Amino acid sequence: MAEEIVVIGKITSAFGVKGAVKVFSYTKPRLNILNYSPWLLKLNGQWQSIERKSGRQQGKTIAAELKGIATRDQAEALAGVEIGITSEQLPTLDNDEFYWRDLEGMRVINSENIDFGIVSHLIETGSNDVLVVRETAEQAQGKKRVERMIPFTEDAVLTVDKEGGLITVEWDADF
Repeated sequence: MAEEIVVIGKITSAFGVKGAVKVFSYTKPRLNILNYSPWLLKLNGQWQSIERKSGRQQGKTIAAELKGIATRDQAEALAGVEIGITSEQLPTLDNDEFYWRDLEGMRVINSENIDFGIVSHLIETGSNDVLVVRETAEQAQGKKRVERMIPFTEDAVLTVDKEGGLITVEWDADF
């Protein structure tokens, strides 16, 4: 497949005796995983499209029935398999909204043009998301690389240039 695959969850185990599976969702809210169809399953290192027949919340978990999976043994064989979709299946965001995957890998500078490094990942804290920015190996010059945690808030993040791959922040270089 030429499209970019976005992992949105994984199958954790079988559910019941008729081939349903338990799903762990990475989407927010968790049930949004059921909004996507078809799902792509990573089987033997290859993404394969599979139709989801149904899905529902079952207590604290999500149960789904997949086309072609009719027995508990078949469902158990899928435990640990990642669930993906193509990036084209994702909703279009407003100009001031971003998917985490779009921010990861972007360079971060502050308002004084000091280069902090690259966004390695983000953390969800409950009140706001946090950019984890790591110095590049060249910046560290053989020392331990500095890692900064910068809140992804209007006060801290001044601009995000998706095309240029650059985030400008209001953040002290000594912090």
